[in-house]
Amino acid sequence: MQKKLGCLIVAALLLAASLAFGADNITPQTGGVFPAVELSKPTDAVHLKYLGLSGGGNFKLNEIKADVLIVEIFSMYCPYCQGEAPNINRLYQSIQNDAALKSRVKIIGIGIGNSKFETEIFKNKYSVAFPLIPDGEFKMHKVIGEVRTPYFFVIKLKGKKPMEVIYSKLGALESNESFLALIKSAGLK
Repeated sequence: MQKKLGCLIVAALLLAASLAFGADNITPQTGGVFPAVELSKPTDAVHLKYLGLSGGGNFKLNEIKADVLIVEIFSMYCPYCQGEAPNINRLYQSIQNDAALKSRVKIIGIGIGNSKFETEIFKNKYSVAFPLIPDGEFKMHKVIGEVRTPYFFVIKLKGKKPMEVIYSKLGALESNESFLALIKSAGLK
């Protein structure tokens, strides 16, 4: 009886440990694969064109016409995301002003727990020019390990092949110049 009880206690401890640390293990890391999750297409024709998409409905990230995709996981309620918005806007503008990067590197923001209305408020308040996609039901958030915000992924898009993560980090970007250098060296070979 004591042996069975001991085995049950060990099993319970192992299960508790796997649950406590499991979420961190599913966050896509550098060198790993980014999950293919369907998101709602932007309704703005300019954003659809920017991403190389058309029509309505849903899309997967690997359908975006680019070599590299920068994904900012944000929430309109996150003060760090609000503080980082001007820097990300400058990053977007740097990419748009660089003829070699403009068609190859795209940026999207995914509003975790945010409705379309909430992402529009964030977009307008912080003058965000790139597409912001709502994830009001936390679909993407759950699949990427329920990361805190802001979180940045840089993904190498390969059409139908798995999407390779070349950058995965919580928090603000330190320098747009060094971030773009990393993208050029790791993603645009």
